[in-house]
Amino acid sequence: MRKAEAVRITTETNILMKLLLDGSGHASLETDIPFFTHMLDHLCRHSMFDLELKLHGDLSIDAHHSVEDAGIVLGNLLHESLGDKKGINRYGHCILPMDETLTTVAVDLSGRYHFSFQAPGAGEGKFGVYDAELTKEFLSKLAMHGKFNLHVLVHYGDNRHHIHESIFKALGRALRMAVAIDSSNPSIPSTKGVL
Repeated sequence: MRKAEAVRITTETNILMKLLLDGSGHASLETDIPFFTHMLDHLCRHSMFDLELKLHGDLSIDAHHSVEDAGIVLGNLLHESLGDKKGINRYGHCILPMDETLTTVAVDLSGRYHFSFQAPGAGEGKFGVYDAELTKEFLSKLAMHGKFNLHVLVHYGDNRHHIHESIFKALGRALRMAVAIDSSNPSIPSTKGVL
């Protein structure tokens, strides 16, 4: 089973996280950031990852440390749970419509970090204690510590909630495709022989 877990305790956050790649999309999320919880739930449902998260941070300052550290831990667990990556698709993508919003997310589980985020207006405003700019921060840390390429492009959209939700849903779908096992090719999907 492709799974991993970790505890991260700093002066800013306390995180317990468990990840199962071959799950059913179940999310058991305990955070103090309702909008972030909502987005992670979308990510799990569309990736079919099972995720258990207990996250507590210094919200008296803001939600930045909590969201950033969650991205770091989830990225580490994703990388760890993939092992040597034998047989995975490696690449994944999704073009996701959500009402007036259209978003594309593409990933390459290459072992190399690259992050591109083109989402006009996505960093503006707040959702409760969640600053909208934290979506970009979370995704950047997820890709960096997961050691993969992540490209996010919001083609258009007016409703900020729809924009963020479409990003997390499309990311879930893209990761689901990328981590899936290709039964026709059990080797490592790289001419280098390593990812």
